[in-house]
Amino acid sequence: MRDLIGKARAAGRRALDESQAKQLVARFGVRVPRAAVLHQEADVDAAARDLRAPFVLKAMSPTLLHKSDAGGVRLGLDSAIAVRDAMRDMQSDPRLAPHSVEGFLLEELAQAGHELAIGGRWDANFGPVVMLGLGGVFVELLADVSFRLCPIERIDALDMLGELRGLGALEGARGGVAVSKDAIVDVLMAVGGAEGLLLRGKGQIVELDLNPVIVGATHATAVDARLLLSADLA
Repeated sequence: MRDLIGKARAAGRRALDESQAKQLVARFGVRVPRAAVLHQEADVDAAARDLRAPFVLKAMSPTLLHKSDAGGVRLGLDSAIAVRDAMRDMQSDPRLAPHSVEGFLLEELAQAGHELAIGGRWDANFGPVVMLGLGGVFVELLADVSFRLCPIERIDALDMLGELRGLGALEGARGGVAVSKDAIVDVLMAVGGAEGLLLRGKGQIVELDLNPVIVGATHATAVDARLLLSADLA
């Protein structure tokens, strides 16, 4: 943890970039897509050989919080040629012009599934709080969320799932695919458990957002990650 956070602080940043945030949560057991960071077109061929198509390409910038809205995401790229074309397209996209794009994150496309949002933050009054929400990128619109003070245990994580109004969809209602509750609980514990990221990052991490987390019958994969650091050194 200290190496990634220290690198960000040495660069004068208050947040990890997406690649760093995913590296950190992966150390706590959260599944993330296989990925490579691209700094120039010459990096594409080697990365595409190492990863499995179809690919997702994302622009990386410290000021780019909502990448899709700013034209900073391309999906379903099936070859190195398509990746290079997408890089050039992003570099000429006027929506990205206000942002300093420092590179690109090339990832394997995650398996389809239900979208959840899992995250947490340090509250000034209550300390660390973990959150689970249904809907992924639509979590604010649906407002189907559950909160707990940390640290949580697995029974608490299951209770959080039980509080979601849309639980039936996760359980396979109307012929849908039932998700792995264990996989969801594992992510919640990685964030808000006694050995989870929020408590282990006390004094350093103020907010974590894994959104969306794609959940299927056997897996839960965080396909986007945002991690904000405290203003003061701990």
